[in-house]
Amino acid sequence: MTTSPTELAPVRARLLKDAEADARALLAAADEDAATLLRNAETQAADIFAEARSQGAADAEAVRRALRTRARRAARARELAARRECWQELRRQVVHGVEALHDTDAYPALEARLTTHARHLLGPDARITTAPGGGVRGEAPGRRADLSLTSLALGALDDLGSEAEELWTP
Repeated sequence: MTTSPTELAPVRARLLKDAEADARALLAAADEDAATLLRNAETQAADIFAEARSQGAADAEAVRRALRTRARRAARARELAARRECWQELRRQVVHGVEALHDTDAYPALEARLTTHARHLLGPDARITTAPGGGVRGEAPGRRADLSLTSLALGALDDLGSEAEELWTP
């Protein structure tokens, strides 16, 4: 038996309707999958962006701290260099000031007192010599005494220690 095309029309229509429904369902599922993938990609991109922003902020903070530390160290080094310069200038001026005593009328009496003190420290047989810049140096077997004006002045300055910094500290 043969079937006519008209007899198959309802079957064809039903198959076509079912195929269209299946296609619509497949398209809807594909659209839903695509929307889900897009939402997941957007969420992942937002998470990556937030992590990158956080890491960038952390990196910037680390760089800022390093720069601040470097700046503090540089400032401290400049301060210490300035203090050292002041200290050296003070020492230079003190030495210059005491060496200028050599040219005063009071110097012979000062040298005599320093000679007496050297003999007192080292004994009457000590060899006493005039120190460059003024003052005296004495030697006895196994002992020495430096009573030069420079040595005495720098020793007194060193004894001041940190108190001398008050001269140039605001």
